[in-house]
Amino acid sequence: MDSIFLSSYQALSEDHTLIATLQSLKLVVFDVDGVLTDGRLLYTEEGETIKRFNVKDGVAMKLLPKWGIQVAVITAKDSAPLRQRMKELKIEHFFPGCHNKAEAFDELVVRLGINPDKAAYVGDDVIDLQVMPKVGVAMCPSDAHVLVQRHCSVVLKKAGGEGVAREVADIVLATRMSLEEAYELAQKPEFEK
Repeated sequence: MDSIFLSSYQALSEDHTLIATLQSLKLVVFDVDGVLTDGRLLYTEEGETIKRFNVKDGVAMKLLPKWGIQVAVITAKDSAPLRQRMKELKIEHFFPGCHNKAEAFDELVVRLGINPDKAAYVGDDVIDLQVMPKVGVAMCPSDAHVLVQRHCSVVLKKAGGEGVAREVADIVLATRMSLEEAYELAQKPEFEK
């Protein structure tokens, strides 16, 4: 365990039950707008939506599965840029345009054969409260709505779009090994393929 890294998360490092739950995770589910993006929507003159993703999150979302932790994305929005980003990251479990996130989550854990308490959910707004009570660990960005923050075991240091998935991956992996060991895989040329 990377206790040096985790010690910067004082409340987290003192909660041994939370550490044990993080160590047992098999799945991390992310929302998109306000989590993987900053939540702002930009429109071109043609009316197309432009989204800005953080490249650091891509490394995290590709690294977690290499360590046996599946990654899923459940989002109420759908767009060509979003689909392109999920394709680039090879996100197998992708639920775009989903307005019943709880139903999608239930379907996902059944399909994967994972107990919901072995899952984490990362969201920022009240629609995410559909799923948060169902999981072992609920997390949110630092700028999440106050009602969401009240339901989260972990309020992250990063705001939406600033590397939230990377912070989540670092926390989860740091409960299992040193970050140096965790990131050895990301240093290999084949990681980017």
